[in-house]
Amino acid sequence: MRIRRKKWAKKELEKSNFYIDKPQEFKGKWKEKFNNNSSALHIELGSGKGLFISNLASKNPNINYIAVDMIEAMLGLSKRNIENAYNFQNPNNLFLIRANIEQISDVFEKKDEVERIYINFCNPWPKKKHNKRRLTHPKQLIQYKEFLKPGGEIYFKTDSDELFEASLQYLNETGFKIISKTYNLHEENIFEENIITEHEKMFSEEGIKIKALIAKL
Repeated sequence: MRIRRKKWAKKELEKSNFYIDKPQEFKGKWKEKFNNNSSALHIELGSGKGLFISNLASKNPNINYIAVDMIEAMLGLSKRNIENAYNFQNPNNLFLIRANIEQISDVFEKKDEVERIYINFCNPWPKKKHNKRRLTHPKQLIQYKEFLKPGGEIYFKTDSDELFEASLQYLNETGFKIISKTYNLHEENIFEENIITEHEKMFSEEGIKIKALIAKL
């Protein structure tokens, strides 16, 4: 998603207690960084405006969450949406971080014991020469395996038929087991709770069926 620069974003993020600009410093130390009684850690890769993660995290205070994005304007909007979801109180179970997902293994490692990764409506990169930039490409999945705990899961949603079929193949190739999948999420909900994202609403209103899966390591 292209988004205009937000002049206010950098200053607001710098003042935020739950935003981290250099998350590499906490690789292997995320449990200590949260400093709460929860041992569960879930992350969202490509959190966009933060509506999904702010909704999810505020409803599940016993789980720790990390939202990852790279674009400053998106991070600024996420920060505001998180504040709204938490009634302008600092969340103690959610951090917003700036990181390049293609180098995500610089941020997490096995000691962090990530239990779940959410990937929602990522760029399908349809041109073959760009396929390696997909967040479900084997190049990425191999990185995720470095920090997902045994039995860890990937929750994936997309509007793209081609990306969905390719992702099923990528996951099988890299040792993940598909435990649930659907080609029409809104008729066959495979999640405990499906939080509808901004893109999901837009695509559904256009008559595009939402594809989804759960894969386990």
